Amino acid sequence: MSQRLSAVPMDLDSANEFVRRLHRHHQPVVGHKFSLGAVKAEEIVGVVIIGRPVARLRDDGWTLEVTRLATDGTKNACSFLYGAAARAAFALGYRRIGTYILASEPGTTLNAAGWRLVGEVKGRSWSCASRPRVDKHPTQDKLLFERCS
Repeated sequence: MSQRLSAVPMDLDSANEFVRRLHRHHQPVVGHKFSLGAVKAEEIVGVVIIGRPVARLRDDGWTLEVTRLATDGTKNACSFLYGAAARAAFALGYRRIGTYILASEPGTTLNAAGWRLVGEVKGRSWSCASRPRVDKHPTQDKLLFERCS
């Protein structure tokens, strides 16, 4: 049994189940472009789900976004998955991949995987008078990290 991390493709249902069980503050996603799992000793220890950017202006056809990443706490699994997601996106011909984290999070795993902080986004609710919604996500400020090919 190998103690090294390796990447495996995952279907959305399996990745979402992992997110449902272990993500700290987000629900599973509706769709994706692809998902990857991190395997150690034949056990899934983390998942990353990659999709189209949520922000309309970032959805240029050349950009993907990590919409969910969850691990069981295995050392280096987060940075491993961020790196694997970027390599896979670039291998598919995409030029840029991004993700948002809470401003209260340090971004250490993203820096370790070669991603760079490119901006800050003010937190807000998706709810408005014409379309009221119940917020199921944190509405605090976010940091945008990105990696380019």
